[in-house]
Amino acid sequence: MALMLVGSTTESDEEGDTTMVEGQSMTTVADVVAQVRDGRLEDFVREAVVLVARELMEGEISAEIGAELGEVAPDSRSTHRNGYRERAWETRVGELELLVPRKRSGPAYFPSFLEARRPAEQAIVAVVMEAYVNGVSTRKVDRLVEQLERPLEGAYPYLWLDAKYVKVRDRGRVVSKALVVAYAVHETGVREVIGLDVGEVESGSFWVEFLRGLKRRGLSGVRLAITDQHEGLKQAVARVLGCPWQRCSVHFTRDMVMHCRRDQRGLVAAALREIFQAENGPAAKERVTSVLERLATVAPKVCELLEGAEEDLTAFYAFPSEHWTKIRSTNPLERVNKEIGRRSDVVGIFPNDQAVIRLAGALLLEQNDEWLVQRRYLSAESMALVLIEPTEPAIEAEEAARLAA
Repeated sequence: MALMLVGSTTESDEEGDTTMVEGQSMTTVADVVAQVRDGRLEDFVREAVVLVARELMEGEISAEIGAELGEVAPDSRSTHRNGYRERAWETRVGELELLVPRKRSGPAYFPSFLEARRPAEQAIVAVVMEAYVNGVSTRKVDRLVEQLERPLEGAYPYLWLDAKYVKVRDRGRVVSKALVVAYAVHETGVREVIGLDVGEVESGSFWVEFLRGLKRRGLSGVRLAITDQHEGLKQAVARVLGCPWQRCSVHFTRDMVMHCRRDQRGLVAAALREIFQAENGPAAKERVTSVLERLATVAPKVCELLEGAEEDLTAFYAFPSEHWTKIRSTNPLERVNKEIGRRSDVVGIFPNDQAVIRLAGALLLEQNDEWLVQRRYLSAESMALVLIEPTEPAIEAEEAARLAA
């Protein structure tokens, strides 16, 4: 349903007399805040977009005219207002009906946040969401954590873990903290966001506690964990989940070419890609041997690192072949991760950990909803093959040691 941009006024004559647009009432910042605090405003972001868009247009038209609405300024005025025209604006919070101010003479006014001949939003909704992290809290948004911390039912054979550093104010200082996110594929083949947290450092102990928290909520049946390289994370996966670890093949390749001369990078990248495009696991091992022989004199450092990472880079071959392109790297999450990074970069410094959770949580819940209504990421039939038998016993190492003793 379209939402009318309320609070607009129209200038009736050259002296600047104003009257309310018929059927509309003035909505101020104080009104919105009051409704939020009283719990009467169900959609803070939507209402905030309405308010911000109106104020932006009023500010821009005033600058072009040379006078504020209702201001008598004969020396600075270039023209007068001439009512409003309606324009539909499609945003992720629904369709808004803008009332765009008009001028009596001169070039027509067009809002800076719109694109000509394109009714979709540019960045204003993102700005509102980013502004929110510094402002008012609502019961609806405060339920983000509760929704992301829901009980996990069924098996989640594939688990991706990702971390991004953000700047946060903490006890009067600005520190770097890790925003960590857990994504998984459910046994039904649907992708889900299953965890979100902010940690002091991306340390092994932090990852252990994060993974234990997922298990307490019901995470089970993990057959493969896919992440970027981080020794603390790798050890935490082995300790808490007891499953194989797949090191992201794309990030590994990007890292390796940095150990080569510029004129060697294409050769090295192509050789590494051969390993990840083999017919099966044994063929991949043969290709590793071949690549090591071919690059021994060209890129000895790459050979050293490849030899040490071979098992972690080829773990995905133990699973159905139709899954390989989706589980050998963290690339399927690239778009989501970039969007989180873009929003957090615009904010710059977050006022506290809760602000990070709110911003990232809102984006992740939106993504989670999209995944739930899209076609399955992996077919239920192919997922059944993964669930037949675990590749490794999913028992926490310390518990296994206790039982053995």
